[in-house]
Amino acid sequence: MSAHIIIATRESRLALWQAEHVRALLTSRFGLAVELLGMTTRGDEILDRTLSKVGGKGLFVKELETALQEGRAQLAVHSLKDVPMDLPAGFELAAVLEREDPRDAFVSNTCASLADLPQGARVGTSSLRRVVQLRALRPDLLVEPLRGNLDTRLRKLDEGQYDAIVLAAAGLKRLGMASRIRSEFEPEQMLPCAGQGALGLEVRSDASELRQQLASLAHTPTALAVHAERAVSRALGGSCSMPLAAHAIWIDGSLNLRAAIGHPENTAAPLLRAAVSAAVTTEAQARALGARAAALLRDAGAATYLSAVGAT
Repeated sequence: MSAHIIIATRESRLALWQAEHVRALLTSRFGLAVELLGMTTRGDEILDRTLSKVGGKGLFVKELETALQEGRAQLAVHSLKDVPMDLPAGFELAAVLEREDPRDAFVSNTCASLADLPQGARVGTSSLRRVVQLRALRPDLLVEPLRGNLDTRLRKLDEGQYDAIVLAAAGLKRLGMASRIRSEFEPEQMLPCAGQGALGLEVRSDASELRQQLASLAHTPTALAVHAERAVSRALGGSCSMPLAAHAIWIDGSLNLRAAIGHPENTAAPLLRAAVSAAVTTEAQARALGARAAALLRDAGAATYLSAVGAT
């Protein structure tokens, strides 16, 4: 394997931090020379429409995969929550790194928590998952679309376009901006999305030596947890058009997985929830746990919700 690696990355400040983090790991652990190839993806360019209207989270990774396919880069670093559940043929995740805080963060310049917001306050988020959970918690609020990278979203808040916004806590903490967090939503209040807070390293399937080397960077507890979470979405045909949450934690050696789904159009419809637990030691067992949670959601009536977005 070459001692020189090129990492494909989006050019947002958070994406570059993540790529730099992986570069430092590769340099310190293996002595590799690593360059970054910054790229602008379609997801970064289209800011006037929600992701569910323009093709979903895959818009953030397609250009990076093209760079891998063409040999312009050997590795792509992703926020795992932005990675589609099924990768294109010829690509795979070589490693999942240890997870940062997976919770959602409440950010506001005027209020300390969601409960403190006045009736009718404007809350910004780009996530349907957050929309349905916010409306379940506070149906009186005006939940409005918010696109752009982390700095852009914070700027819009500071300009007064919103009374509060909801962001991933992990991104704020990685960029040294934890002070912007007024409070964090515990999973009991707002369940995170699959893979939130975790980084995934994507490579070409035929890069066998690189895959083996990167595998040593994997954090097994995180990897098993996110494989279970992603399996829920995979079993339900998950996309950005589906307000689906899945979050797994380890308790006394068992993986405890909770999932929830909301109706994408009828905000008065209740959130459907499921919880499962099992001893998990392999990726196959983690995926099976996720499939169990998805089956419970279907039993609870998720088929009606799925039909609203064309999933079955």
